[in-house]
Amino acid sequence: MSVTPVKKKWSHQIKEVTIGAEDEAITVGGETTLPFLHDEGEMPNPPRIALDVFDAVPDTWTEDLIEACGDEIHDPVEWAQKGVEEWGVEMISFNLTQHAREEDPVSPEACGELAEKIADTVGVPMLVWGAGEDEPDRKVYPVVSQALAGRRCLMGSASEDSYKTLTATCIADGHNIIGESPIDINICKQVNILVTDMGMPEDRIVIFPTNGALGYGLEYAYSILERTRVAALGGDRMMAMPVVIRAGTESQRAKEVKAPQDEFPAWGSRGDRGIVWEATTATSYLQAGADIVTMNHPEAIRLIREYIDTFMNNE
Repeated sequence: MSVTPVKKKWSHQIKEVTIGAEDEAITVGGETTLPFLHDEGEMPNPPRIALDVFDAVPDTWTEDLIEACGDEIHDPVEWAQKGVEEWGVEMISFNLTQHAREEDPVSPEACGELAEKIADTVGVPMLVWGAGEDEPDRKVYPVVSQALAGRRCLMGSASEDSYKTLTATCIADGHNIIGESPIDINICKQVNILVTDMGMPEDRIVIFPTNGALGYGLEYAYSILERTRVAALGGDRMMAMPVVIRAGTESQRAKEVKAPQDEFPAWGSRGDRGIVWEATTATSYLQAGADIVTMNHPEAIRLIREYIDTFMNNE
């Protein structure tokens, strides 16, 4: 007995956003279907992997992850360079944190110089994140943005309560912007409306719905991302932007990733757990519609690259 496959055709398309300048540019988005359903529509641009690089190694990272990354992570420029040259990442996700520390914070000018040095060295598109602290971030955004002017970076993030400074800065310096919302589809749409009302073109916005890792809210975040993509393909212009997901950073918060093996022997090697947790988190969100996943562990990056290649080739 033959079975006729049921196919869904959508009437609209996710907007394409180009990150990076000239020959280093990468375009994300453009889908006319749900993820990897090549028989139902087009995925003209594959999902991309961005390596998380920090201005200082997070003190929450396990020794296993630090060892896997190597000594280069103590120099953000060398860290980013290793990611591109050895691990084959296509983008750098640069995280600024030291300008927001309570004691002896790094100046905005020093942050801008470091960001510019990374960009000059790696020659790939960059995402740039603030520390998530409103006052320090408002001071650092304009300086870093100006230092990277003309490179068409993806700057984040703009929230419902704090979006004006970053939006104005991105418009002035030609960058794209990340619109952040707390796993809420209505706030996600509202942020995009607020940003576009200030003059930011719709094709320069990437959605960050916030996300949890495996076992820490992944299911709920997945459902929000899936609803966002369905609404966009159904014709909601203010939801039709590509999506960035933080797989690595969120995975490193998981107890199952950080707990020593001698405390939980049945859980197996902590090093292996970290890889699997990050890779599983990333694959889940790719299936929900993520266009960019930011990652930490080089082995997890390798697995996700193979995963994307397999599904983009419809294998």
